[in-house]
Amino acid sequence: MKIAEVFYSVQGEGKLVGVPSVFVRTSGCNLRCGWCDTPYTSWTPEGEARSVESLVEQVSRFGAKHVVVTGGEPMIAPEVVALTEALRARGLHITVETAGTVFAPVACDLMSISPKLSNSTPDDSKWAAVHERTRINLDVLRKMIGSYAYQLKFVVAAPADLQEVLELTRRLDVPAGEVLLMPEGRTPERLRERAAWLVELCLVHGFRYSPRVHVDIWGDRRGV
Repeated sequence: MKIAEVFYSVQGEGKLVGVPSVFVRTSGCNLRCGWCDTPYTSWTPEGEARSVESLVEQVSRFGAKHVVVTGGEPMIAPEVVALTEALRARGLHITVETAGTVFAPVACDLMSISPKLSNSTPDDSKWAAVHERTRINLDVLRKMIGSYAYQLKFVVAAPADLQEVLELTRRLDVPAGEVLLMPEGRTPERLRERAAWLVELCLVHGFRYSPRVHVDIWGDRRGV
């Protein structure tokens, strides 16, 4: 499978924020978010072919209890099921980070689902129509929510985005406590600017606010 990077850091987002984790980042994505913070896995996918065995051995050497399989879109990686099963055999807690458009029967302790709102659709791109048409798959989202412990995590760029969040969570019948809102941004300054009003929206609707700790600490650096 094509892997962009493997690194050890703290989980920067979601329910497990701050937990030391090994990140296995697959390369390749079926979407093209305009604000993608890992374009080297989507717009210009890069990386090297790695075997499941070599990845599991590398992950194990860090000695962490948590591993995050992310991307790109890991659910389209050809050996993602075998990888997660091998990681589970090592007794690791597995988070899979996905946009929720493709299903694979992975071994997973926390399915971190980040459906893409319309703010993700790129401008003036040959990808715009495909992205807009495929960014939400209700059947896949319902299957993931029904199959795994999950969190539903939305990247919010403007207050108007909340209407999409409310409509989608209503259609999926998701409790507010499983919904996390986090600000879009690739710099600490942008995150702080948007956090001020985003926290207020969370208070009104009972959603959870998710920081982006890795951006607060390291900015837009890769591999942290």
